[in-house]
Amino acid sequence: MPEKPLVGEEFGRVPCIDHAYLVICDGKVFDFGPMENLNQEVFSSFTIIDCSGRFVLPAFCDSHTHLVFAKSRENEFVQKIHGLSYQEIAALGGGIVNSALHVATMTEEALFEQSKQRLLKIVASGTGAIEIKSGYGLTLENELKILRVIQRLKNENIIPVKATFLAAHALPLEFIGRKKTYVDSIVNTWIPKVAEEQLADYVDLFCETGYFDLEDLDRIAEATQKTSMGLKVHVNQFSTFGGVSRAIHHKAHTVDHLEILTEEDLLSMVNQPTIATVLPGCSFFLNLPYAPARSMVDHQIPLSIASDFNPGSSPAYDLFLMWSLACINLRLSPEEALNALTVNASFAMGVEAEQGAIFKGYAGKIIITEKAPSLAYFPYAFGENHLHQMIN
Repeated sequence: MPEKPLVGEEFGRVPCIDHAYLVICDGKVFDFGPMENLNQEVFSSFTIIDCSGRFVLPAFCDSHTHLVFAKSRENEFVQKIHGLSYQEIAALGGGIVNSALHVATMTEEALFEQSKQRLLKIVASGTGAIEIKSGYGLTLENELKILRVIQRLKNENIIPVKATFLAAHALPLEFIGRKKTYVDSIVNTWIPKVAEEQLADYVDLFCETGYFDLEDLDRIAEATQKTSMGLKVHVNQFSTFGGVSRAIHHKAHTVDHLEILTEEDLLSMVNQPTIATVLPGCSFFLNLPYAPARSMVDHQIPLSIASDFNPGSSPAYDLFLMWSLACINLRLSPEEALNALTVNASFAMGVEAEQGAIFKGYAGKIIITEKAPSLAYFPYAFGENHLHQMIN
């Protein structure tokens, strides 16, 4: 089992056993190794799956999604085609505020059933653990509705689920010009309420120009530190103004997005436990710059990759696709990108003890791929369905 996120040479290696066996017992990896070491008599009563010509991989871990939402936003997709930016659409009442309006009108039960079907599709694509953020509520009542849906998804035991309270995602229309009042509510009432009901593992905020600033980050981080929840921060998606170093100062577990980075930002992440999570699906969909992942790797910053699955900026959850985007646009090797989607992603969501890599005691799902000539074939052939079977 990896003891820490991979960096440096280890990040570029994927241990591989040719002509191998893998034994799963009571939902966990019991043993594995070269076929010549297998005592077939001991396991003669086990069900055998012939994986000749296929790869057997740990399921992906998706450490940044917004899976619980009420309605898709393809109308905004058309607006983007006609030239409007993400920020311009938000200013017209679209974006996060638009999603919040639909959440407000949907019952918790309907939201749960819809979200469960999404989760089942995500698992069928190869994801074995997932983090789900709230953030489409924008009121305490509706944020709690989303978090309770996430809690119910956890209780379904489909895959491990981590919940993140995205307290400050966007400013509701009624608080325009009164941001401090809104943040006061988050800090003094919302975070304590979520902590009391034990509805989240992390607290997050969108630290970005036009959304929430460094002072808001300080206040939300300090409120979070009074609870058992960890801190995550959306930061540097469109601009840079010190959010990365401030998040690290507050011991953020991850900093996510990072499309725009200065050398100062990069240096602030060196030799820090904070994990950098990059979201190539968002850059692809919004036609934004891609995070300088190659520079982060060269600086030996622990790097993970997630889908950012959401209705507005990344309506894609297939992590095989993210693997391809990571190689094509982030310039990562196939091995680096796979490690960012498995080992390092498991650390980014705090499930590394049982997920992210195949080891004795691994309790996650197993991907059996379609037949392929090499590991590099999977990100290379980005239009193919590479998943043959998910087991465990």
